[in-house]
Amino acid sequence: MLTCRKTYADIPFAHRQHRHDGHCALIHGHNWSVTLTFGCSRPDENGFVVDFGKLKFLRAWLNEHLDHACVFNADDPLRDTLVGAAPGAWKVYIVESCSCEGLARHLHAVFDALVRAETGGRAFVIAVEVVEDSKNSATWSAD
Repeated sequence: MLTCRKTYADIPFAHRQHRHDGHCALIHGHNWSVTLTFGCSRPDENGFVVDFGKLKFLRAWLNEHLDHACVFNADDPLRDTLVGAAPGAWKVYIVESCSCEGLARHLHAVFDALVRAETGGRAFVIAVEVVEDSKNSATWSAD
């Protein structure tokens, strides 16, 4: 299997860990990075796993859904109240878990489907690493 990696850095968005017993329960922001590890069993006609120049659809997805967003857990009991307090003031994105670990898992599912569709199934996402402010990270890998 051939692999390669692409990093999307400095994506600003906020989140809130409503179950946390400390300051992470408050809405707060970070600059995030997302690194994708791609794989394939055969390269394309240029010898690439993926053509980095043709991954603009991934950057577009990040810009549309996460850039300057506030990410909430689906089960956050204050989500609707917070979002409803200032309609139009939020770009909201809902996930099962907005931890680094939860985001890595979620983004793997999203990006793997997009990459497989774009490459006709030839290439796929092996792993997604999510880095919070260059200090904390988590990685989700395909089984």
